[in-house]
Amino acid sequence: MEKSMIRLRMSSADAHYGGNLVDGAKILQLFGDVATELLIKNDGDEGLFKAYSEIEFIAPVFAGDYLEITGEITKIGKTSRGMSFEARKVIVPRVDISESAADFLEESILVCKAVGTCVVPMSSQRKG
Repeated sequence: MEKSMIRLRMSSADAHYGGNLVDGAKILQLFGDVATELLIKNDGDEGLFKAYSEIEFIAPVFAGDYLEITGEITKIGKTSRGMSFEARKVIVPRVDISESAADFLEESILVCKAVGTCVVPMSSQRKG
């Protein structure tokens, strides 16, 4: 099955709450970006995100954290594509040391996982 990954830094613009806490909706937006890439790779079309059947927020995300977002297609139906997603923190800022200090984590931290379904209409499928 198809897999995709993106890695990016959460900026101060992504912080929505006090203490530079990033809104969980930002993580779901990133899952949507990975889903779009998966559908393009699998079907040649962006498709549509239909629903999440599971979402679990596990650890907080802050401005300055680097996240690795992964997703994979787990089930292929006639028009539906089952997918699973994970967001992992891989780098954390160390402002206690200096404004520019950061640590690459030896073991990433799972911050969110989800399961969802996307749809690609038959008329839009160009691959497979």
